[in-house]
Amino acid sequence: MDFLAIPPLRGALASIEPLTPEHAEELAAAVAEDELHKLWYTRLPSPDEVGAEIEKRLAGHAAGQVVPWTIRAADGRAVGMTTFLNIRPDHRRLEIGSTWIAASAQGTGVNTQVKLLQLTHAFETLHCIAVEFRTHWHNHRSRAAIAALGAKQDGVLRNHDLWRDGTMRDVVVFSIIDSEWPTVRLSLTEKLRTRS
Repeated sequence: MDFLAIPPLRGALASIEPLTPEHAEELAAAVAEDELHKLWYTRLPSPDEVGAEIEKRLAGHAAGQVVPWTIRAADGRAVGMTTFLNIRPDHRRLEIGSTWIAASAQGTGVNTQVKLLQLTHAFETLHCIAVEFRTHWHNHRSRAAIAALGAKQDGVLRNHDLWRDGTMRDVVVFSIIDSEWPTVRLSLTEKLRTRS
């Protein structure tokens, strides 16, 4: 079980592939849609910062800290990024996070497909006992999307992060544990089936 492997994973509505510098131009266009990077409760790179963000994630992978992917929609467009982080092979757990998806691909099933791919890899290949998700308290869209996956809210870490503008971020923590995975997998698979 190689927790740092970056396998390409494919589904009907989306796929993920290892993040590379060659994705920078497409991802800059994706993050520019609806100026996603300007949302105050997220930490998304601006179009000009995408190259540096890719290098940061690749350096994190080289240091054994993250597993970064590019998200592709079924039409072949690169529409975002997603990452395994807080990787703990010794405890068979990790976090799925630092995910963003272009405005045009939101609500299309791309996120559901990507999370099914990642969760399947985490639980069935890496044999994780828990997968965690974290988001800003004020990111209501992200919180709803995580809950819709079937993750349960574990709690809120108050004043957990100092935000870029000097404010404090309360972090909402969710997780899916291995005993819940069969039901979560069935639910996600059915959601995707009804979109096909």
